[in-house]
Amino acid sequence: MVDVRSYKVCKFAKLSWQTMHAQKLFIGPKVRDIRQKQGMTQADFAARLGISTSYFNQIENNQRHVTAAIVLALAREFNVDIAGLSVDDSERLLARVNDVLSDTVFEGQRPSTQEIRLVAQNAPGFINALLAVHGGFRKAGEQLAELDNSIVSAGLSVAPTPYEEVRDFFHDADNYFDGLDREAEALALSLERPDAPTAETLADYLTSKHGVTIARKRSASDAPFLRAYDAENRRLLLGTNLSEATEAFQLAFQIAVLEHRETIDAIARQGGLQSPEAERICAIGLANYFAGALILPYERFADAAEVLRNDIDALASQFGASLEQVAHRLSTLQRLSRKGVPFFFAKLDQAGNITKRHSTTKLQFTRFGAMCPLWNAHRAFETPGRIIRQLAETPDGTRYISIALEPLSRPAHYRQPVRRFALALGCEIKHADKFIYADDLDVDNPAAYEPIGISCRVCERTECMQRAAPPSHARLAIDMNRRDILPYEIG
Repeated sequence: MVDVRSYKVCKFAKLSWQTMHAQKLFIGPKVRDIRQKQGMTQADFAARLGISTSYFNQIENNQRHVTAAIVLALAREFNVDIAGLSVDDSERLLARVNDVLSDTVFEGQRPSTQEIRLVAQNAPGFINALLAVHGGFRKAGEQLAELDNSIVSAGLSVAPTPYEEVRDFFHDADNYFDGLDREAEALALSLERPDAPTAETLADYLTSKHGVTIARKRSASDAPFLRAYDAENRRLLLGTNLSEATEAFQLAFQIAVLEHRETIDAIARQGGLQSPEAERICAIGLANYFAGALILPYERFADAAEVLRNDIDALASQFGASLEQVAHRLSTLQRLSRKGVPFFFAKLDQAGNITKRHSTTKLQFTRFGAMCPLWNAHRAFETPGRIIRQLAETPDGTRYISIALEPLSRPAHYRQPVRRFALALGCEIKHADKFIYADDLDVDNPAAYEPIGISCRVCERTECMQRAAPPSHARLAIDMNRRDILPYEIG
């Protein structure tokens, strides 16, 4: 019988040797953690590795790198996973903390890259604590932005609905799921299409790989029909009159369910959701995520987005996708090794209800109540099909460039109602050179930025012409003998 551990050690020996020479490996905190879990002194641990105590002390303090021989000794003596050792966690931490320190809250206090690297290598626990504190800071800001008038006035705490709970789960994950994303990308590459799989390609794959027959069905009601799957007969019904992009997405969704259901269910179960309904909604959301990643594979899409400077029309044309699919995908480009521009993305109806929202910027969306009426997303319904641009500044001083549009859509027949919605996409102005829609705008002129907020209930601006309600925690002065635009003054 083969000794599995010895086999893994031998198999990895060549790779470890190449890795040691390609890049010096400093893993002091990892080695210290292994030793402490064994309850051993530095002298005893060094003896097991066959090196001196002083040499081992230097390794633990990241003053010396480990050699291939020491890595193999760690695997042999302490059953350490070499593959885990070979991954430089400090580089991942460095990438994460660099991202966090770009937050304007650290402006003027950002340490040098060398300082950050030293801390990441020698005190990863401190870095993780910093990341956790910043995450809590962001979450607190989001919760404040989600206050509603009824909640404020009644002092009540309202539990989120299953859909809101799932939306928060995706937001906390930065709307990026690495395993699913890479599986979708690998499948897209295997289908051998220059840019992304078409509906025809995905239909052929479902038939050849899973024996699924595909038929078309017209809805009996005015509501458009999208998809229905008969698992027993392996038959997929798609609605008639679906666009190419919508049909491709529905086919990709079915592939996700057939090939990755166990992974999807496992992620949903581990999400800490409070109800079976929320878990099922989450599973659907994850299958949708896979579908988007399949029709817009990460590296190809990220490369095109960079070259085209995030031009959503050009990207939609190149990949045969809808504008909504493209805008949503741009907000998910959060792979550590290949991050895209940090965007916020939202989908809203004419009443201002936000049905999709995600933000990797400081701008957060209200859960309850209306959005700021000065936001350009509301104006998109005035000119369907036209992109509305806006330079905006939030009360915290952060400046943004954003676009909004209502995609043009036609009903399948005369009496069918048309579902109207607007899309909004934007980023901080520091990324303007990567966003084609900032071209020819006066981004360096402070007067060009419109003052917007999140919601009247949490907005600090005291002289807004469009204010619908006072700030939730402001002191108001009411004077019967004086009336301006607002019937009160904000103290």
